[in-house]
Amino acid sequence: QVQLVESGGGSVQPGGSLRLSCAASGSIFDTMGWYRQAPGKQRESVAAITTGGHTNYTDSVKGRFTISRDHVNNIVYLQMNSLKPEDTAVYYCYALYINGAVTAWGQGTRVTVSS
Repeated sequence: QVQLVESGGGSVQPGGSLRLSCAASGSIFDTMGWYRQAPGKQRESVAAITTGGHTNYTDSVKGRFTISRDHVNNIVYLQMNSLKPEDTAVYYCYALYINGAVTAWGQGTRVTVSS
């Protein structure tokens, strides 16, 4: 059974940092990454990392967020620095498997950036 378990969300002041983790199990995974959904907005892609280590980011987080991956343990991380109130959202981890044909999702972890 494929399972993604997230951790690391919370509340932080503007300019602060958080690190999200997502542990995946039950398959061999291809690209992994993070989406987020802010209140009243559509879910958007934040960052992704391939099995080869290639990364991409949405423009609004470039230079502030870093995605990384532990291939041995199937864990993907999202280091978030210089957080802004507009980063407030529920962050969802995802992982592609079966040659990218299927997407598994985590349960979501809430990030709140507020003074």
